[in-house]
Amino acid sequence: MDPASQDINLNSPNKGLTVDHPDTLSDVPVEGAVGNSANPLPPGLTEEEAEELRVELTKVEEEINTLRQVLSAKERHATELKRKLGLSPLNELKQNLTKSWQDVQTSNAYKKTQETLTQAGQKTTAALSTVGTAISRRLGDMRNSATFKSFEDKVGNLKYKVVGPKGNGDAVSSPTDTTPTQENPPF
Repeated sequence: MDPASQDINLNSPNKGLTVDHPDTLSDVPVEGAVGNSANPLPPGLTEEEAEELRVELTKVEEEINTLRQVLSAKERHATELKRKLGLSPLNELKQNLTKSWQDVQTSNAYKKTQETLTQAGQKTTAALSTVGTAISRRLGDMRNSATFKSFEDKVGNLKYKVVGPKGNGDAVSSPTDTTPTQENPPF
């Protein structure tokens, strides 16, 4: 099959068919064609008007294909310029994200939300400070209570009985402790 005789128009109903005898293809009915006997002309439309519409449709489809090719060429050219400028897709994404974040930060909704959260944080801090002060005061009151004093005295007595009089910061010696001498070195 000779590539020159092949129909390469992707919108053609004859794509991929060999065109050895162009006369024979004109006799083949094309499905969906306007002039086809299986698909009569709409009412009020003459054969001449239908032919004009087919010609106009062909021209518009050719323009669309041309515009697609031009757009593709422009996109390749833009990509090449970006590459020469050192702009990578990652850099573009970073720039887009930075710009978007700046836009968000300058929006009224963001500013109002930030103000509300700041006020809520300040109120929460004040409330926690008040609760902390109340807890400290309550613990101080409890320490001064008779029950706590009695408990403290009992723990002190228990400590004295277990540790002895040397219990104020001095190291407690174990009965098994031996002081190493030269005759019995520790190693």
